[in-house]
Amino acid sequence: MRIGMMADVYKPHVSGITHHISLNKRVMEQAGHKVFVFTFGDLDYEDEELRVVRSPGVPLADTGYYFAFRYTRVARRKLQSMDVVHVHHPFLSGRLALRYCRPHRIPVVFTNHTRYDLYAQAYLPMLPDQVGHTFLLTYLPSFAEEVDLVIAPSEGVKRVMRDLGVEAHIEVIPNGVDLAPFREKAEPVPRSSLGLSSDDVVLVYTGRLGPEKNLTFLLRAFAGARSAYPKAALLLLGDGPERDNLQHLAEKEGIGDRVIFTGMVPYDTLPSYLATADLFVTASVTEVHPLSLIEALAAGLPVLGIDSPGVGDTVEDGQNGLLSPHDLAAYTAKLTRLLAEPALRRELASMARRSAEKYDIHRTSALLLEQYQRLVASPPRREGRPLQYFWQRLVDRLT
Repeated sequence: MRIGMMADVYKPHVSGITHHISLNKRVMEQAGHKVFVFTFGDLDYEDEELRVVRSPGVPLADTGYYFAFRYTRVARRKLQSMDVVHVHHPFLSGRLALRYCRPHRIPVVFTNHTRYDLYAQAYLPMLPDQVGHTFLLTYLPSFAEEVDLVIAPSEGVKRVMRDLGVEAHIEVIPNGVDLAPFREKAEPVPRSSLGLSSDDVVLVYTGRLGPEKNLTFLLRAFAGARSAYPKAALLLLGDGPERDNLQHLAEKEGIGDRVIFTGMVPYDTLPSYLATADLFVTASVTEVHPLSLIEALAAGLPVLGIDSPGVGDTVEDGQNGLLSPHDLAAYTAKLTRLLAEPALRRELASMARRSAEKYDIHRTSALLLEQYQRLVASPPRREGRPLQYFWQRLVDRLT
């Protein structure tokens, strides 16, 4: 098959969605399919992989995203040669998929990767909550009805979409992870190189240091737990716009010497960093399907998280980790318990690796391919709007 992945942003931008697309592309190409990525901006970036098709866009500040309403003629013609297209952002890419692909009876698949309601609160706090919520209630259900398949990465996200008024059929297919680098115990990064000692209990978080990740909550919980367990240390792997604020907060809370900010680390070294730690922690409530958490489970780390869609679908409370309500006192208490009880950490770790197996990228990509093949075998009928499709084709040919 010829498969088109449509995304508002791609490499060199670093995100869970970018990683997910790249990983699925590699696995599907290994299975003999041709996978194309259609995106905007970074026209001078030298892609390390084949079949990345870029169109110009206007950069949106320093977010890594680009704003555009159309693809180039070359990109459009390439897109319209696909057997199926998979949309990973519903707004810009999503509308272009419907505009360019529906007249040609190319099936359109959409995966909801993001809690757009919560991201709007994190990045546009001046915008009243009801404005963003009303927009989603208006846009997302109608968009879901127009595509040919809607995918949610977890049951929790499916419930969120239903709450937003989506009535279309939703398939639940997890976002896969390449478990191979994490299955076998990697050589740990020497603790001495991080300013840590062998008897420290090391907590690790991996991911973007952004406001949507609720990291100020995590730091405050860590400060409370460390007052009861001074040998605790927190390792933050990643970077982002909140780093300076978080460093300032760590100093203010008196834990500056016990919170290590590594910045971005090469992805192939991540298993070694995880092998250095005793426990994975996250306070995010905006996750849809937390890949970094699954990688930690595959590395044999127990997890502490907040019971919310995504995290609550992945962490089995009392089995591979612990779940807390979104309450600082409750989270701090559970964190303190994990710090103080090594036997509990070992018990949870014993289940962690096994619980990650269902997210193996080869399994989840096979599930996606089954859906693609089903849609290609029965392409969508586009009746009742021939005049609109005629004008769309004409405009596309003239521009």
